[in-house]
Amino acid sequence: MTYCVAINTDQGLIFCSDSRTNAGFDNISIYSKMHTFVWPGERTFVLLSAGNLATTQSVVKRLWSDIENGAPVNLRTVANMLGASDYISSISAGVQKQHNERDTATTNFEATFIFGGQIGTAKPETLLIYPQGNYIHESDEHPFLQIGEVKYGKPILDRIIKRATPLTHAARCALVSMNSTTRSNLTVGPPIDLLIYKKDSLDFGQRMTLTENDPFAKQLSEAWNQGLIQALENLPRFPWE
Repeated sequence: MTYCVAINTDQGLIFCSDSRTNAGFDNISIYSKMHTFVWPGERTFVLLSAGNLATTQSVVKRLWSDIENGAPVNLRTVANMLGASDYISSISAGVQKQHNERDTATTNFEATFIFGGQIGTAKPETLLIYPQGNYIHESDEHPFLQIGEVKYGKPILDRIIKRATPLTHAARCALVSMNSTTRSNLTVGPPIDLLIYKKDSLDFGQRMTLTENDPFAKQLSEAWNQGLIQALENLPRFPWE
């Protein structure tokens, strides 16, 4: 399984993803689900992936191939984020169709993506690209997108994340959302990739990878656990207590 989240705030973008893939109890591997495409000073893109690994890897490989071969349409030539999303959607749909035509079993080759970034002076955007090729933006009320195992990490995002949330607060919130998911679902796990992109910087952003034994990851998890216990103890008492 997978869990990825992207947050779009007034100050910039946050991307967070796990790295565990599960093809059965005895076939668990680690692959990064965060892919970056950056031309400093020009444009910055981040792609988070969930679903069939063969499909997601083929899509990413095709994106890089089109860039390297100077294809008429590629991530460096698209005029805006919607054009880039259409381009990624068409590649994903084509890869899925190709896999399905060759497959003689009942394998599910669907893949879902979160695509975000900024082109020039345009505003940063994040979009969720469905397997069928259609896509949506995040909402102003809930300026975040999730793919994969979304239910465990959603409550804190619903309560905390707003457009005005400071970028570093949003980053910590994303990590807590991920921590809640990894504790509740063993198919989602470290290393955890986190990328903080500051609006208008058009650079690689600040990226960190947190392993299971990373001191910062442990400190954050323990602080969050203690905070929850303290919050529970401070809740109003029943009338008969």
